Amino acid sequence: MCGRFAISDTPDDLVRVFDVDTVGEGIPGPNWNVRPTDPIPVVLESKKEGPVVRRLEAARWSLVPSFAKELKLPYPTFNARAEGAAKAGAFRASVASKRALIPADGYYEWHTVGKAKTPYFIHEPGGPLAFAGLYSWWRDRSKADDDPDRWHLTATILTTDATGELADIHDRIPVIVPPEFWSTWLDPDTRGDQSLVDAAVAASRPLVPTLDYYEVGPVNGEGPELIRPIER
Repeated sequence: MCGRFAISDTPDDLVRVFDVDTVGEGIPGPNWNVRPTDPIPVVLESKKEGPVVRRLEAARWSLVPSFAKELKLPYPTFNARAEGAAKAGAFRASVASKRALIPADGYYEWHTVGKAKTPYFIHEPGGPLAFAGLYSWWRDRSKADDDPDRWHLTATILTTDATGELADIHDRIPVIVPPEFWSTWLDPDTRGDQSLVDAAVAASRPLVPTLDYYEVGPVNGEGPELIRPIER
């Protein structure tokens, strides 16, 4: 699973990489230790009465479905298992119409042997990654209709079974969407279902062998030193 990740791109970088049309407020800057519930940049597409608009927005990393009564849930939703996501109560509506890309340089995973946990940084040497994400707008009904803080954009990262050498570190991996599948995944005119999620997983498979990984030190703080390889 993906419980921590790193992103060094600025909002301007992301606009260029993802060909964004509009930028929302409060887009977070670089952070090499993104934690669940932290604000993260997400790329999504929307369509009202005109053409499709690709947007860069800030979201809370942990999806809260619209039917939830509180922002803080009793169960984790920063990851969503790709298998069966279209039937899961918390994610079903988002699979159908609220899909996103979550930019990242790479992510951290801990290999566990007994009580020892060794952190690794897993990344694509050639450039940024785009995780398959889902999003949801949650309304705080305790706030007035004209309160600008009544709406919260929240998001999750889809995961799937790890393959190859990465399976030796952990049995799960984020679903990484290749550029040629970005528009298909985001398209607001497409009614998403499990077959679309499965197609995203299939599209991600060729990218997995291209990922590099190495051991890092304790993942504390937020600076770029966190992804420095351990010298042995």
